[in-house]
Amino acid sequence: MKGPLNKQLETWSKTAPISMHVPGHKNATIGDLSYVNGKHDITEITGFDDLHHAEGVLKESMQMIQRHEDYDAFYLVNGTTSGILSVIHAFCNVPGDVIMARNVHKSVFNALDLGHQRASILPTEVDNDTLQYVKPILSPSHLYCGKLAVLTYPNYYGQTFDIQSTIQHFHQHHIPVLVDEAHGAHFDIQGFPNSALNYGADYVVQSFHKTLPSLTMSSVLYIHKKAPQRDIVTHLLQTFQSSSPSYLLMASLESANGFYQSYQSDYFFEHRTKVIQALQEKHLSLTQVDDPLKLLIHHPALSGYELQQLMEAEHIYVELADEKHVLWILPLWHEGDTFPMNALLHRIRQLNLPHSINNQRLMPNVLYKEEGVYMPDVFDRVRDVHYLDAEGAILAQHLIVYPPGIPTLLKGEKMNASMIKLIDYWHKRGLRVEGLSEGKIKVKDD
Repeated sequence: MKGPLNKQLETWSKTAPISMHVPGHKNATIGDLSYVNGKHDITEITGFDDLHHAEGVLKESMQMIQRHEDYDAFYLVNGTTSGILSVIHAFCNVPGDVIMARNVHKSVFNALDLGHQRASILPTEVDNDTLQYVKPILSPSHLYCGKLAVLTYPNYYGQTFDIQSTIQHFHQHHIPVLVDEAHGAHFDIQGFPNSALNYGADYVVQSFHKTLPSLTMSSVLYIHKKAPQRDIVTHLLQTFQSSSPSYLLMASLESANGFYQSYQSDYFFEHRTKVIQALQEKHLSLTQVDDPLKLLIHHPALSGYELQQLMEAEHIYVELADEKHVLWILPLWHEGDTFPMNALLHRIRQLNLPHSINNQRLMPNVLYKEEGVYMPDVFDRVRDVHYLDAEGAILAQHLIVYPPGIPTLLKGEKMNASMIKLIDYWHKRGLRVEGLSEGKIKVKDD
């Protein structure tokens, strides 16, 4: 008897869905997923090594991932999250603060909580076009107490910044750097941005599954050969990952690496041009960001959520929508792929879009940009209070705006007038905000 999930998957697959979202294999139409076979779902039997003490075939497989000679690559079968947790937790007994921008992944906060580590939050620049966090604003006042810097590069929308000078800035003050390059596993391919691996970051973690043809949850952590806390991090990878790692996930990482090493991008850019032309013929506007794999699409008479609904009516599934845009993550098209390109172009032409192009929708900033402090404290006593009455109170729960789902106002931060003004905007616009319910937020009860 088939359960609800299997029934839903079957129903969905019968619609011939087109993926403009992760994972990078795009419904098994990009790359080679022939290794995905139930008979290959094995355990650590003779001849197949042990991920947590790799000496044989898995060690050899990981050594094939040679992005830069200064780094060793480690397979992650619990996603990029497990790499982030391992690196940050390795510094829990080192004096000082973790230094980070406001656009770090929620796993960073989980790591800080586990190790009871305090963080110094850098003021973070918001882009005028996407209104997403892009880069930290560096300040000497944050450096004297820093023990580890955590940077997100690129952001979810495919925007980058000068990662080289930022890493150099921290290294000049003897602060090691972890780069969350989850959305940059394809970086360094011709025509795409450079990876932080070129600039000496101590740790770089990439979600292969987001942009390369590997299975969901398969990622790689690169550790610099001279990285501080290196041995502790490699030990913690056992703590934060399954003791029964999936050989299908690891095989998919090996296959995706082979895909990356031989990839030629000319075919991709030819197809990308065709897609852009088809979108523009429908009077859709595009914001082209630093990463060519990402496209931000908008229509002047529609919100991003409305545009998403119209695309999904044609069974084109997007990565996300915000008030103004939908975000597409394009396939890494290649010779011999089975991606339904003609069907995509046809469905774009079939989109039932309004003819009006004059109703310009403004997208005001919904993110808090200022510096702050994150406290990993667990508050024994909390109370609900209306946000308008919260000035001076200590937040007891993150406030997270969706999308992009990044904690914006953080547990442990002291509420001020600017924060209240921002929450007031969220509330009046009816935005989805985790931690805000019927106008109330949780604060520390003194």
